[in-house]
Amino acid sequence: MPVRNARTTVGAAIRSILAQTYPHFEFLIIDDGSTDGTAEVVSGFRDPRIRLIRHHVSLGLAVRLNEAISMSGSPLFARMDADDVAYPMRLEAQVEFLERRPECDLVGCGVLFFDDAGRVTGRYPLRRTHGEICLEPWRGFFLPHPTWMGRRAWFARFGYHDSYRKTQDQDLLLRSFDSSCFACLDRTLLGYRRARRTLWKSLVGRAYFSRSIARESWRRRAWLAGCAGLVAQGAKSLADLLTVPFGMDGWLRGRSGAAMSANELEEWEMIWKACNMDLET
Repeated sequence: MPVRNARTTVGAAIRSILAQTYPHFEFLIIDDGSTDGTAEVVSGFRDPRIRLIRHHVSLGLAVRLNEAISMSGSPLFARMDADDVAYPMRLEAQVEFLERRPECDLVGCGVLFFDDAGRVTGRYPLRRTHGEICLEPWRGFFLPHPTWMGRRAWFARFGYHDSYRKTQDQDLLLRSFDSSCFACLDRTLLGYRRARRTLWKSLVGRAYFSRSIARESWRRRAWLAGCAGLVAQGAKSLADLLTVPFGMDGWLRGRSGAAMSANELEEWEMIWKACNMDLET
């Protein structure tokens, strides 16, 4: 879990991992040059599975993820963000799946979106199989990055591009999808904190993924598919220009929580409360 200036959210994220029903893990938390006391919050947790690595210079998510991959001694490697909340069964369900499916390199899970107050605002579109996830690779992949668990050898083989500040996950998937196997559990096992997007971040993300599309389409001689992907990114950028400044992009991303059942909402409320209590650490 790379962290940077996440003092107000990292406590809940850590508690959600320490509450996992699967207890056999090392929790690498890499502080990417925080200046707000994030490291002090992490240091307050007295669990031997936590290993805090502090840096005084920020080099970005991709660099810190590659660092964690190189430090990990486990055959499996899982992702977590410092402002999200994992369901208690997340690691257990993903470990069980990867042990049962040795041909699979990477597995995600279902995601619900929540705001800073813990209110559910929607859910991420779910694609279960490799074919569904990679249906239109030049347009993007439906496999949310914070939910990933995969084989460390796969992460080490492909790695993250250190120079990418956005869409590091989409770039990795685009480079690897035709020689890998992806899957996604049909279960909601992560709460994703979704703040309002900014136009600048949206356009920078589109630009980075367009760079990936251009590079990979050239390398694979898939010029027509690459051109279609670049056109799609251009259309999405135009949509961002027309909606993000006015806060209308939420409608396009499906923010409504209407699809959540009463049982799902009750389960989330219990998890949210447990992770945000003033527990002794």
